[in-house]
Amino acid sequence: MGLCESTLPQMGRALRPREKDVLKSPLIIFVVGGPGCGKGTQCRNMAIKYGFCHVGLGQLLRKEARRSTQRGRQIRDIMQQGLLVPTGLILNMVSDNLLSHPESRGFLIDGFPRELEQAKEFERIVGRAPNIVMVFDCSMETMVRRSLQRGRVEHREDDSESAIHKRLEMYYTLCEPVLTFYQQKNLLRNILAEEAPESIFTKCCSVIESLQ
Repeated sequence: MGLCESTLPQMGRALRPREKDVLKSPLIIFVVGGPGCGKGTQCRNMAIKYGFCHVGLGQLLRKEARRSTQRGRQIRDIMQQGLLVPTGLILNMVSDNLLSHPESRGFLIDGFPRELEQAKEFERIVGRAPNIVMVFDCSMETMVRRSLQRGRVEHREDDSESAIHKRLEMYYTLCEPVLTFYQQKNLLRNILAEEAPESIFTKCCSVIESLQ
């Protein structure tokens, strides 16, 4: 991934004090889980119910990857291989999205952080931790099946079978330090994501309402 690493930012842009002030009061909820665990669907549902802003990291990256720019091509190549986009670019995209909705009372950041460095960088750049981190627990078999089905419906290039297995392998390798980091802060909330969508949504709502 040498070319991509040398030309895409490795460090996120530091926020100015006034920008940090904007992000002090809204709820910030991270929603993590492997590909196909259902977090995107549930985030959209929660955003509608609570009037939160849904920041879908995968969606942002796919949108950027469709651009016919050097950065777009590099992101597309990384995603097709099932690899991680550099942390600096991820942090810039996330913080720019938060700051573009200063009126929002809450943010659901879906698919972030993907590794421990991103979790630590977020706190350094934004100046605070999330209020809560929801973890969608799902078996590998379920995630592969759902991702393949989604790939057929949505024609997503990163939902090919080889990319799915690569993404899952990377998720399991990188998620453990992230979960430990937030567990030590008492921010982790586990959601069993094998059940019917309605049942999963009820659990998500209980977590959010515990913060109100």
